[in-house]
Amino acid sequence: MNLRYRVELSQTERAELTALLSGGKHAARKLKRAQVLLAADAGAGDEEIARSVGVGGSTVSRTKRRFVLGNLPAALGEQPRPGAKRKLSGKEEALLVATACSNPPAGRARWTLELLAGELVRLTEHASLSRETVRRRLAENDLKPWRKDMWCIPRVDGEYVARMEDVLDLYAEAPDPNRPVVCFDESPIQLIGEVRQPIPAKPGQLERYDCEYKRNGTANLFLFLDVHRPWRKVKVTESRAAVDFATCMRELADLHFPKAERIRVVLDNLSTHSGGALYHAFPAPEARRLLRRLEFHYVPKHASWLNMVEIEIGVLAAQCLDRRIESIAQLTAETAAWEQQRNATGARIKWMFTTEKARAKMGRAYPKPQANSDRTQRVKSSVQRY
Repeated sequence: MNLRYRVELSQTERAELTALLSGGKHAARKLKRAQVLLAADAGAGDEEIARSVGVGGSTVSRTKRRFVLGNLPAALGEQPRPGAKRKLSGKEEALLVATACSNPPAGRARWTLELLAGELVRLTEHASLSRETVRRRLAENDLKPWRKDMWCIPRVDGEYVARMEDVLDLYAEAPDPNRPVVCFDESPIQLIGEVRQPIPAKPGQLERYDCEYKRNGTANLFLFLDVHRPWRKVKVTESRAAVDFATCMRELADLHFPKAERIRVVLDNLSTHSGGALYHAFPAPEARRLLRRLEFHYVPKHASWLNMVEIEIGVLAAQCLDRRIESIAQLTAETAAWEQQRNATGARIKWMFTTEKARAKMGRAYPKPQANSDRTQRVKSSVQRY
């Protein structure tokens, strides 16, 4: 029996459908159904509607039926579709997740979809499983066993907290020309030359360069950053040995801050970053003279983000070093130009992390002073017994 459904829209429904078609991002199927309802409300026949909207006759009839028997949302929306039965039960899916989180088989670096499908077939009664079934179940559980993420996991103990708060307190101090705070670090860089001359850009064409290149060795960048004023210094060297570090410290004391009484230097835990490096490079009286004016403050291990100069190294890499630089002479000239421009503009690092914020955000990771309280409790118990 072929029933004919008559569509009569209210003024509100008509306005809603008109607004739906006039703008915004919507599914194409929803827009087609809206056009069908408006055309049916205008009195057009099913065949005419199907031809003008570009849908089949069954779509026109189904949309009208859902509106008449239901309402406007029922006519515009999608009906739930049963789909195929899931191939993995709850226990089998849990087994898949556990397998994906375990070590891969011998001789393989990581699990793949094919390996997981084969392993699940071996452990269950399934005759076969497709990689797509495995992929979907892993995606639902947000698992990607073929990927790994390298991360430095710090151990927040008393030493970590002490060094962190020491550095943060230095950053929070008022500027003192007699006791400046200078962040220091180094960064290696490859010297890469062109095999063929790049083709300059022109209207309608990007600059083009050859994928082939030649290696010209490596160099090292030492970077100084004054915490309380817009000043930084880049020093290019061929190596970063203890002698190079000691030379940087002498230049910092005698050349860059000759009038300062005490220079507080924030640096990481590299083996060459020590007072002993100065004794390896200079006679004992000279090393002792420099160390009387230098005061080293070390960031915690695996916490180089606390060294403000790390941010400046990132700026240097993005603004100056993101290209092929073939020689130490070119590297020296380019970093000197970058340094001069950045100092001239008064660029500074706006440090927002303080000791108070560290205690608020990382308070749960701070070590708990339980030893003294336990000892006090034992003493009180002993007094009560006697």
